[in-house]
Amino acid sequence: MFTNRTRLFIGSLFFISLISLISLRFYEFAAVAVLMLVALVWDYFNQGTLIIASRHFFHKDYQKTSEVLAQIKRPDWLGKKRRGYYEYIKGGVCLQNHDFDGALQHYENAVKYPLRSVNDHVAALVHVANISIRQKNYEKAAVFIDLANQYDDKINAKMKDVIERLKKELKSHKQ
Repeated sequence: MFTNRTRLFIGSLFFISLISLISLRFYEFAAVAVLMLVALVWDYFNQGTLIIASRHFFHKDYQKTSEVLAQIKRPDWLGKKRRGYYEYIKGGVCLQNHDFDGALQHYENAVKYPLRSVNDHVAALVHVANISIRQKNYEKAAVFIDLANQYDDKINAKMKDVIERLKKELKSHKQ
């Protein structure tokens, strides 16, 4: 929920208060300061700066999204639910920057993890299929379209329309 700079500042405050509380022999309050430090470190490893990045991504500020995501040094250490969303956002940023190979890689990773909703999961599958069609990898596109079709009863009409258009485009390339 915090940037790394904010985490460092808050952690420093808790550490200084911990030292002060121990020197004043307020051990119960010192234990609370230790718990807060542990919670801050756990939050860093569990979700990193993903909440801030998702806010920038939602507002379509891809430059700031990229900067905030860069603060996550080890995405493989993120929590399982957060890792998928990290890959999804990173794929969206790559797609906006016309880095289609990077977007393909991140979206493929995103579908391996749970995402916020079925629509997000299907969107990641559709992005992989769409990029695969653009790169003339029609077999891979067909596989990912079939995977997206498995969720046909759980997705919205817009996503169904996108899938149908991709099917038509794939069919025209196969002929």
